[in-house]
Amino acid sequence: MEQHFDFNNELSGKVALVTGGTKGTGKAIAERLLQAGATVIVTARNQPEAPNEDLHFNSADLSTPEGTRKVVQEVFSQYGNLDILVNNLGGSETPGGGFAVLTDGDWEKSIQTNLLAPVRLDRGFLPRMIDRGSGVIIHITSIQGKLPLYDSTLPYAAAKAGLANYSKGLSNEVAPKGVRVLSVSPGWIMTSAAAKMMERIAQSSNSTVEQATENVLESLGGIPIGRPAKPEEVAELVGFLVSPRANYLTGTEYVIDGGTIPTI
Repeated sequence: MEQHFDFNNELSGKVALVTGGTKGTGKAIAERLLQAGATVIVTARNQPEAPNEDLHFNSADLSTPEGTRKVVQEVFSQYGNLDILVNNLGGSETPGGGFAVLTDGDWEKSIQTNLLAPVRLDRGFLPRMIDRGSGVIIHITSIQGKLPLYDSTLPYAAAKAGLANYSKGLSNEVAPKGVRVLSVSPGWIMTSAAAKMMERIAQSSNSTVEQATENVLESLGGIPIGRPAKPEEVAELVGFLVSPRANYLTGTEYVIDGGTIPTI
């Protein structure tokens, strides 16, 4: 029997959490899930600059175990259950200059934010998803997991590679229990955070932002489609993957990079 989906209401009745959901790609994902009818909670350390009253904000520092516990407890207390978890939080604030300038603290901060935060959230929310026999978890990884940039984001790249590996293993464990686990691997997304990273690289290399941007493009080998991704384009992919239209998809990493990775 052919199925028909109402894309504007296909997530009606679902509760979704988007980490790092107050700006950039996370905000675009949250708004896409809201458009599909979900109740959407967003987390970040600070209040959003332009709040959306339809998105339920939860303040937390997810790079710490305490912040993760707070979010899990408050989501269950206020909403009862969680149907969709989008582990979008991530980023790199390490300095440019290659391996020699990176401290243990730089490595630890990147791993806490980009790998251990989603691991802890999954551990908090998965047991109830398994009990109910349903749920979707998305890990936002990065093409740097396969195509690392050494100048300023090597810890980030290593953490994202670990996240992709963990995501695949987790999917094998929980798919038979009714929970789908998927990864989305974006290339360069033009967000405010990306612009700030260009400024940091320019400052550390004593160059202009334009030169830093060109250097990053060269290090990526260019983007065949000719531009970075828009946050909304990544959000559209996530919106599909968490929907009933993708019920047979699990355990896979979906690359959205404009053709940046030059191999199969």
